Amino acid sequence: MRFFTAGESHGSELTAIIEGLPAGLAISADDINQELARRQTGYGRGGRMLIEKDKVRITSGVRHGLTLGSPLTLVVENKDWKNWTEIMSSEPVSEKVKKMRRLTKPRPGHADLVGGIKYRFSDLRNVLERSSARETTMRVAIGAVAKQILSEVGMTVAGHVINLGGIAADVPDYLSVAEIKAISDNSELRVVDSSVEVAMKDLIDQTKQAGDTIGGIVEVRVDNVPVGLGSYTQWDQKLDGKLAQAVVSINAFKGVEFGVGFEAGKLKGSEVMDEILWEKEAGYTRQTNKLGGFEGGMTNGMPIIVRGVMKPIPTLYKPLMSVDIDTKAPFKASVERSDATAVPAASVVLEAVVATELAQAILTKFSSDNLEELIEAVHQHAAYVKGF
Repeated sequence: MRFFTAGESHGSELTAIIEGLPAGLAISADDINQELARRQTGYGRGGRMLIEKDKVRITSGVRHGLTLGSPLTLVVENKDWKNWTEIMSSEPVSEKVKKMRRLTKPRPGHADLVGGIKYRFSDLRNVLERSSARETTMRVAIGAVAKQILSEVGMTVAGHVINLGGIAADVPDYLSVAEIKAISDNSELRVVDSSVEVAMKDLIDQTKQAGDTIGGIVEVRVDNVPVGLGSYTQWDQKLDGKLAQAVVSINAFKGVEFGVGFEAGKLKGSEVMDEILWEKEAGYTRQTNKLGGFEGGMTNGMPIIVRGVMKPIPTLYKPLMSVDIDTKAPFKASVERSDATAVPAASVVLEAVVATELAQAILTKFSSDNLEELIEAVHQHAAYVKGF
């Protein structure tokens, strides 16, 4: 399974092509749209969410509700395109149009300046349009398809916010992945700890009033994970490594950890390793899950626990100083639309990205030309692991 995305923030549409899906997988636009709607919710979102009500069109790879095994194409129209038809035209335009919404003042912390230097653009809008977090729309659409694959083999994925602007949310150990998903889906902040919601909302309101932004930490958990996804045999086959790359590829994500994560640097080995247990009914399990479901770059059958840290959004209504690339004079950085925070929505994006990597790992390990074939292979593997 592989995928590509295409499209600009203010272009006519966003596109994704997914290749390598099993035939016979139930896919509907409604299911994908539910995931897209989740991405657009969350306390602290800005004006773009009022414009774009994302809806997907499936233009290839599905017939009568089931995948064909051929490439799946997903398209999401940008509703705001009507206001940008000349500015973002793919056809040659006049010099007057070229100067409209031209960007020469790069925003600190964004791709604007570095991208302009790399591709030799005199208009930094050429960078902004693709580097925008609008691209995560298609990552979520792809993740919706990936989640369907995982669901068919009994895996559940749940994302939630564990820290927003320094305010930490408590996550009780007894909560299952399904319970975390249900609770966070009913929270504007996507937290499972209702006691911190008022404080988080107050912080978002204060930050917005100050023209600033805040980041946070989001977590994804996955249960019923087959043993042995990934491999220790080559560096680029380690699944936790692939997940780490995928997480940091999300706009504004700056770090990733599994299980106890960076706390492992402060603990002794006896406090980090998960003791191995065996029971006739359950087979091999672990006493704890401090390694977050991974050993040697492979899944060990315990729930996957992965976290990502999102920096504050770099577009500020109280902008920082920058330099005009034309005149080299100091200026306050340009402002597009911005959110005070997008951390709750980021948990939805992280869900999608993690689900996509896991779906790729599932389809790599198991025979999967057809969905029935895949399900049978996963069940046979589970029986083998239990009897090992």
